Amino acid sequence: MNMNALCEGIWIPASTPFETDGRVSSALFLQHCRTLLAQGAHGLAMLGTTSEANSLSLGERSELLQFLIANGVQPSQLLPGTGAAALPDAVQFTKTVVAAGCAGALVLPPFFYKSPAVNDDGLFAFYSELIERVGSADLRIYLYHIPQMTSLGISLGLIERLLKAYPGVIAGLKDSSGNWANTLSVIQAFPTLRVFSASEALMLNNLRAGGAGCITATGNSNLVALRQLYDHWQQADADALQVGVARRRQIVEAFPMIPAVKSVLAHQYQDRRWAQVRAPLVAMTPAQEQALIAQLEADGAFAAQPLAAA
Repeated sequence: MNMNALCEGIWIPASTPFETDGRVSSALFLQHCRTLLAQGAHGLAMLGTTSEANSLSLGERSELLQFLIANGVQPSQLLPGTGAAALPDAVQFTKTVVAAGCAGALVLPPFFYKSPAVNDDGLFAFYSELIERVGSADLRIYLYHIPQMTSLGISLGLIERLLKAYPGVIAGLKDSSGNWANTLSVIQAFPTLRVFSASEALMLNNLRAGGAGCITATGNSNLVALRQLYDHWQQADADALQVGVARRRQIVEAFPMIPAVKSVLAHQYQDRRWAQVRAPLVAMTPAQEQALIAQLEADGAFAAQPLAAA
C-alpha cells in the first residue's frame, strides 16, 4: 500500500493506554485499535492530540506504529500524527510513516514559538522543508489546525501557498478549532482538500458542505453511533442522529477531554489501566469520573455489553 488513496469517513484518534508503571501498553493499544476498526472506523488517526503523542518519545511513537502493522493492522488505515516542535523530529517520524505505507501524515504546526515571532512565512518554511527533506512522491500531508493548543493557525493564505507549491502532497486538513465558519471557509475555498471536522457535533454540517468526515476524540467510545450518522447523513433520520451524537459529545467535553475519554474506556473495558494519563495531564478524580459515567449511562451510552478486556 502507498499513500495515494485520500482519506474520508470516520477516523478515530485512538487513545494510548499505559501500564501501571507508566510504560505504553502496546497490547492494550492493539486490542483497542482492532476494536475500533471492527466497529466501523474507516481508519485510525493515531498519535495525535488525543493519543497524548506529544507526551511520547519518537521511539515510542515509532514502536507503536510498527507494532500495529506487524500485528495485522493495514497501513492504509493509519493516519499518524507526525508534527513536532522540532523540524528534525517531524521529518524523522514522517519518513517512518511514509516508509510504512500509511494513508498519510497528520502534521500540526511547530507549537513552541508563537506569533509575532512566527507567521505564515515561518509556517510555510516549516512545511516546505518537511516536504523537501522527506522527499517522497508517496507523501500525503493532512494539515492540523488546532490553534487552542499551538496558538498558530493554518490560514487560508497558508493553505493556498502550500497547495500551489505542493499540489500532490497537501491532501487535507483537520479543523480542531471548533469554529464551523472556519471549517466551511476551507471546504469552500479548496474543494479538492479532504477537510475533517474534529467534533461530531459538526459532522453533519461538514458532510453536507462537501467535507470528508470527522476525526474525533469521543469516537474512541461512541463509534457505533458516529458510523450510523455517517452512513445515514443523506437520509431522513440524519438530523435526529446528529442531535444524539452531539448531546453525548457535550456530556464528555464538559470534563477535561483526554482524561474523560480514557475514564470512559476504563469503564467500557473494565480495566483501570485505561484511566491513566501521562504527566503533565492529570487523571479524572473519582467524583468527576462518577459524574461522567452517570450522565453517559442516563443517555444510554452503555446499553451494549462491555468491551472485552485484554
